[in-house]
Amino acid sequence: KLYIHFHYTSDKIMEPQSQNLKTIPLLSLGRFHISEEYGFLLPNPLKELPDHYRPWMEIANKLPHLIESHQLQAQVDKMPLLTCQFLQNYREQRLAHLVLSFITMGYVWQKGETQPKEVLPRNLALPFVEVSRNLGIPPILVHADLVLTNWTIRDPERPLEIRNLDVIFSFPGEESLRGFILVTVLVEKAAVPGIKALVQAVNAILQPSQNLLLQALQRLRLCIQDITRTLGQMHDYVDPDIFYAVIRIFLSGWKDNPAMPVGLIYEGVSPEPLKYSGGSAAQSTVLHAFDEFLGICHSKESADFLLRMREYMPPSHKAFIEEIHSTPSLRDHIRSSGNGQLLTAYNQCVEALAELRSYHITVVTKYLITAATKAKGRRPNYVPGPPLALEERGTGGTVVLSFLKSVRDKTLEAILHQSD
Repeated sequence: KLYIHFHYTSDKIMEPQSQNLKTIPLLSLGRFHISEEYGFLLPNPLKELPDHYRPWMEIANKLPHLIESHQLQAQVDKMPLLTCQFLQNYREQRLAHLVLSFITMGYVWQKGETQPKEVLPRNLALPFVEVSRNLGIPPILVHADLVLTNWTIRDPERPLEIRNLDVIFSFPGEESLRGFILVTVLVEKAAVPGIKALVQAVNAILQPSQNLLLQALQRLRLCIQDITRTLGQMHDYVDPDIFYAVIRIFLSGWKDNPAMPVGLIYEGVSPEPLKYSGGSAAQSTVLHAFDEFLGICHSKESADFLLRMREYMPPSHKAFIEEIHSTPSLRDHIRSSGNGQLLTAYNQCVEALAELRSYHITVVTKYLITAATKAKGRRPNYVPGPPLALEERGTGGTVVLSFLKSVRDKTLEAILHQSD
């Protein structure tokens, strides 16, 4: 089925505030292009564009080789300027964004962080900005490209596990890159029962039903624990040295990145350089939705960054988070209910979310901080060599450990006490 794209604005804004809660429409996933089966993942992403776009596809399909042999920039410079008008539907637009974002990251970072390209040629910049405007996401590689649109099932009859999945496009980094992307795909898939439970919980507050709310909170906790377990597969499939020295540069952006302090000129789009953050787990809608629902308040600095990352999501997913924000407060509902079981179930969700964030800190420490220390003591034999500019930073540009610890600590502060 086609996913026609639109900017959803909540119809609640139009309603007079005095109306009874019962008139608020119940929350549903379909309204926000969220799949009942795959959540925020694009179901069965396309792998082929119309024939008009063959020049893009030929480059994208050979990207690791073209980057490693330093031929990509020359190939892109010869590419014809193509219009996006032959993209027939939302799914083709998503694939086009994926293709152009991969080519862009390879083009900019082909020679590593010491010699980034500071101008994106018009034959790449113009269509990339055009399709980005159509989709409502920025012209850079985002989580919605790298993960949500970049996966395929090998055998539809077999279960969704890493051995039965593949990526559509790749960078240098081979199996470790494939593992990094596909484990993240499985994390998104693991989140689906939690997203459904969240919707059921919101509706149980609107209707209201304490019993249904309790069941939904219990399902949410189990889901968050499952996400943590799924994230653990990173250790099996991703080599920290390869991630740090080879893969990470291609996820890096041109905002808050000392290697590209002024940004990137998109030729034919703007005479001034534009600045966009690199890909980041903070662009996944999952934890934003959980935070909004559980009423978790982050420090101003973290909250500002997270809010900015919403601009990197498909607009319908961002609208889903905003919709949750505008529903009645779960914390207030639990406080006023006086129901000890609800309070306990809520706290278990918050604790599970804090544990997930603690585990994420462990993973980031291994793949970033420890790997950076090791890379310093080694002569780089990788193309293009380990990045130094973003040493302490995530690819999104934050000082990563202090950000993650703050987010985890603020999650724990949300725990409710009987006296609250």
